[in-house]
Amino acid sequence: MSAPPSPIDPLRRRLAAALAAGGAAGALPGWAASSSRKRRSPLGVALIGLGGYSRDLLAPALQATRHCRLTGIVTGTPAKAEEWQRRYRIPDRNVYDYDGFARIADNPDIDVVYVVLPNHLHKRFTVEAAAAGKHVWCEKPMAMDAAEAQEMIDACRRNRVQLTIGYRLQHEPNTRAWRELAKTRPFGRLLRVKADAGFNGFRNNPGDAWRLDPARGGGAMYDMGVYSLNAARYTTGREPLAVTARQEIQRPEIFRGVDETMRFQLEFPEGVVADCVTSFGMNINLLRAECEDGWYQLEPFQTYDGIKGEASDGRRFDASLGPRPAMQALQMDEDALAILEGTPPRVPGEEGLRDMRVLDAIFASARADRKRVEIAAG
Repeated sequence: MSAPPSPIDPLRRRLAAALAAGGAAGALPGWAASSSRKRRSPLGVALIGLGGYSRDLLAPALQATRHCRLTGIVTGTPAKAEEWQRRYRIPDRNVYDYDGFARIADNPDIDVVYVVLPNHLHKRFTVEAAAAGKHVWCEKPMAMDAAEAQEMIDACRRNRVQLTIGYRLQHEPNTRAWRELAKTRPFGRLLRVKADAGFNGFRNNPGDAWRLDPARGGGAMYDMGVYSLNAARYTTGREPLAVTARQEIQRPEIFRGVDETMRFQLEFPEGVVADCVTSFGMNINLLRAECEDGWYQLEPFQTYDGIKGEASDGRRFDASLGPRPAMQALQMDEDALAILEGTPPRVPGEEGLRDMRVLDAIFASARADRKRVEIAAG
């Protein structure tokens, strides 16, 4: 008698269908060449940083992927390491602390390091992983500023490894269908974009302390604002020329030195304007495009599941990957295939760098009391 199907088999089938429909990766300019070394499938992935996102989403998603698997962890907490080893059968040789991370270069079980750390540590461990000959997947925002992002790209190019940024939405089917409208323009010329991302109820929990620390990349703009910013860019299909921004703080007892809410307006070519809001004090989750002959929107547009939308002509965005963490599984499978096949990743480091240039300008405008700041071209 054959064994009953695994609970994750249906998810794997959906992911396989999504991969077949969308291809392994969308070619984007400026991709750094992949390592010439032969890679086996599945690729071994080490998660560095075992907080809630790794624990609740990435690690479970890796159990549903076809082309990669969880083979290592990097953590500064021994108790966490023991728990993860028991749950995922990770051998002692594949467990690292931060100080001994460089030893990962000698481990053939690990092909990719996924950096899931507070923002100020992204550059350090991306550069170190690249020097160790490991491909890098790095969570957003890519870095603290554009200069750091460029250093990360240069390190990965120098060591001939891929650098991919964890913009999970760019792998999600409704978002991919949405992005196509920037090319086909079925509603005529795009006029205005609205991109709002935020949540209410932020608490100063110990695990969230870094989100309130400016030195570690805290604040709403770094955390949730990248969703609004990146969405405005892929909705227009263009790069912004200038920005005007202001920050708001309603709870100064919590938000000291970081933004609770950021409002920013991006100016794009052809007179297109994107009005964006991001916040730790409001439940907002809307992406809308206003055009000459109609409109289309996603609401919600940046949740872990349930992304959906509609348009003025009756069309709907309602493709589904199933329950979480299917989006992260699809993301990592596509990124693994890019490494295995030697093709450009869907979201290379250059995409993160483009956002960092805009982030730099947003912060500059907010510091200068809503001064219009032109965005450096790349």
